[in-house]
Amino acid sequence: MGGAATFLGLSLQIWLIIILIIGLFYMLVRTRVPAEVTFLGAVTLLLAFNIISEQDVLESFGSEAIIVTCAFYIVLAGLMNTGLFYWLSKHLLGDPSSYRRAIIKLMGPSAILSAMIGCTEATHLFIDLVKIWSRKLSISPSKLLIPLSYAATLGGMCTLLGHTSNLVIAGLYIEQTGQALNLFAPLIPGLVCTLVGITLMTLLRDKIPPRESPEVSFEETSDYTVELLVPTDNEAVMKTIDEAGLRNVRGGSLIEIVRFDKEVISPVPKDEFVFGGDRLIYSGQINELLELKESYGLVAADHHVYNINEIDSSRKLRTAYVNFGSDLIGKRMSNSSFEKRSDMVLVAVARQGKRVDKQPREVELQAGDSLLLECPSKKDTDLENIYKRTLTFFDSQFVPQLGVLTVVSASILILMFMLSSFQLVPLITSTMLAAGAMLFLGCCRMDSVSKYIDWNYLMTLGAMMVFSVAISKTGAVTIISDPILRLCGENPYVVMVVMCLLASLMSEVLSNVSAAAVFFPIIYHQAVALGCDPMPFAIALMTAVTISYATPVGSLTHMQIFGPGGFRFTDFMNLGVIMHLILLTVDLITVILIFPLH
Repeated sequence: MGGAATFLGLSLQIWLIIILIIGLFYMLVRTRVPAEVTFLGAVTLLLAFNIISEQDVLESFGSEAIIVTCAFYIVLAGLMNTGLFYWLSKHLLGDPSSYRRAIIKLMGPSAILSAMIGCTEATHLFIDLVKIWSRKLSISPSKLLIPLSYAATLGGMCTLLGHTSNLVIAGLYIEQTGQALNLFAPLIPGLVCTLVGITLMTLLRDKIPPRESPEVSFEETSDYTVELLVPTDNEAVMKTIDEAGLRNVRGGSLIEIVRFDKEVISPVPKDEFVFGGDRLIYSGQINELLELKESYGLVAADHHVYNINEIDSSRKLRTAYVNFGSDLIGKRMSNSSFEKRSDMVLVAVARQGKRVDKQPREVELQAGDSLLLECPSKKDTDLENIYKRTLTFFDSQFVPQLGVLTVVSASILILMFMLSSFQLVPLITSTMLAAGAMLFLGCCRMDSVSKYIDWNYLMTLGAMMVFSVAISKTGAVTIISDPILRLCGENPYVVMVVMCLLASLMSEVLSNVSAAAVFFPIIYHQAVALGCDPMPFAIALMTAVTISYATPVGSLTHMQIFGPGGFRFTDFMNLGVIMHLILLTVDLITVILIFPLH
């Protein structure tokens, strides 16, 4: 396809692929443009220049990786709604007597669950447990959150369902060979890495930095809010909040008005009128807010009512952290429409476990910032679903109902694994059968599945599959891989080591899914060119791209714990660099010993 025009010996199509790879790398690392927008933009250019066809796009978005991921969202919804994993975490883990025992008790089960339900879901499940254990052991939650994230990442290596990157490689492998990988194809190298990783974490636990949890900064909310009463004869009466100068004041901002009849106005519009007897609730720096009594003729209320249950039972305080890639990054709430759109009010901001001593609505938000928000009367799950792109709430009050359906969902999961592991049916068939069983037997409903579906991520995944196909079809894979083959002396072991090292480094700064989509066509071409079985190369790449421990952006699990743990960006390097090098070495040695290359 395409014309015959060349430049410096390469076709224009190949030059465009090379430029797109460089551009994607730049956009994902140096900008806050969402990943799905970046990859879909690349796909649009590929279509516009006739490098790929509409059929290629349709096949990629309908690939096994996409279908299995969608079906597993339904399976996951059934497992969570019936409370199976909540019951396991509550009754089987027990209470550790020491920090060392806590690491072992936490990492083993979380690794097993991540192999079954995915690493991000397993991490989310255990975050609340970590908070409880850290209080009992009088340690910082960060001392257990990093082991949790690492264990989930390690356990996810063991099955195709553990990481989405595993499904990507498995799907691309089918397209190239026509052969499906077993659900437990990466089990042995994944299991060895998991055992080594848990041992390393236990021995090197002192390298985990103790960080103060953001929730500690928010425990005494009354220290950061002031309630003041408007006297009947105050000159602000019958003026708008804006006209009276009471909306944004020195040291804070107005977040609520409580009328004499208990009506709560929040957020407060600038054209809201002031009445005598109004209680004005301010958030900000306590010492400066108290000066309002003299400067605006306000008086202290007879008792502090900043208790959500006291002033409005339908609103409550919740904690959330700003996601990486959130549209709130770099913005101030005072300049954003987020509060108005969401009906939430920002009360306080914490960064790296410390409350930010500035007017909350004037803080320029960063990824990982923890926010204390007054939320409307939506269900916890509704808020989490609507704003999951922007914020991650880490104080969910969801308590599942245990019963017969708990046993049913567990049985469906076991049958799904058995059908796939014994290769009675392909993985895509077993997951779709399990999804259908979950819906048919009442373990979940389609409207509850939406909480677990990440449409943006599915769009990104499909676009990356298209991009991977384009690398293969244009011949760009040959241009990229042949110099590496010559440099490595066409030694298959050296080629495997070099490619897996490069892929694992790329996953540290982008994501394991991006690294998998870009590097699989290259390493597959190299394996075929060397006359080797491509399956060991695929398994080695599958585990290598998930070995990303040195940065918080290397894994979705790291980003999950970044806010709740009050971490700094460099905290992951202390232990992560050592873990990365050792585990990558262990992974490659295991693959080479277990899987023959010819």
